[in-house]
Amino acid sequence: MIIDYKTIDLFGKLLFETIILEPPYKKPNLMPNEACFLYILKGEYDSISETEKLRIEAEESILMKCGNYTSNMLPSKSSDKYQALAIHFFPEILLKIYKNKLPNFLKDKLPSAVSMSKLNSDILIRKYIEGILFYFENPNLVNEEILILKLKEIILLLNQTTNAPAIRAILSNLFNPTSYSFREIIESHYYSNITLDQLAQLTNQSLSTFKREFKKTYNTTPASYLREKKIEKSVELLGSTDLRTTDIAYECGFADVSHYSKTFKLHYGVSPTSYKMTHFSKSLN
Repeated sequence: MIIDYKTIDLFGKLLFETIILEPPYKKPNLMPNEACFLYILKGEYDSISETEKLRIEAEESILMKCGNYTSNMLPSKSSDKYQALAIHFFPEILLKIYKNKLPNFLKDKLPSAVSMSKLNSDILIRKYIEGILFYFENPNLVNEEILILKLKEIILLLNQTTNAPAIRAILSNLFNPTSYSFREIIESHYYSNITLDQLAQLTNQSLSTFKREFKKTYNTTPASYLREKKIEKSVELLGSTDLRTTDIAYECGFADVSHYSKTFKLHYGVSPTSYKMTHFSKSLN
């Protein structure tokens, strides 16, 4: 449930938005003509692109170039609320504020297969976010000149973080969408804990169309195929690592250890612990 939601526009386009909600909360995040910087104040955030998945915690942030995303907003050990601030980048707005003379790091295209990059806690970014929250609390102080300066400031700050190489690569390709095949998207998320609805969104298809395409491509249903892949991966981890059952469930993309154990027992007739002891002569802590 959304508790509070506020926005600030620049030249008729969304620039800043802040939200507080009660997680868990899922939503598609389609950005065909924009990019986004997201800072997490409370809770945790799963950002899922066509081929990547990143978990962002409080006081961390993420830069995402234009593309197809879905997201999970989650509680954390320290907070049962989720709060975040997003900054949106539109090509036409950037051209306008730089008067068609973009900085080199926005013009010089750098090779990059990355669509998003995580930024760990950074004091300059934190202070910047505090400043934007101040303007949300005092909207009468906001004007066009300030918003232009704040937009330029975050771009400069991102270019100077410890993640600068990855950030520069993303900044230089903010508005160059990468195209992925159906198989590439599916195979990138064998071990992601996402729903079929979310997977369908990442392929830009309705759920019914997605299921038909999946059946045509893999000759089985998505639920059966992905469950099989997760179980195969878990058996590999049971034999090659000393990970706990809980950790294996997480690594393989199961919702929780109970779901993993139940699915495993339906598949093999025994629990993961019993299977490991029988087949690999090991016990799970």
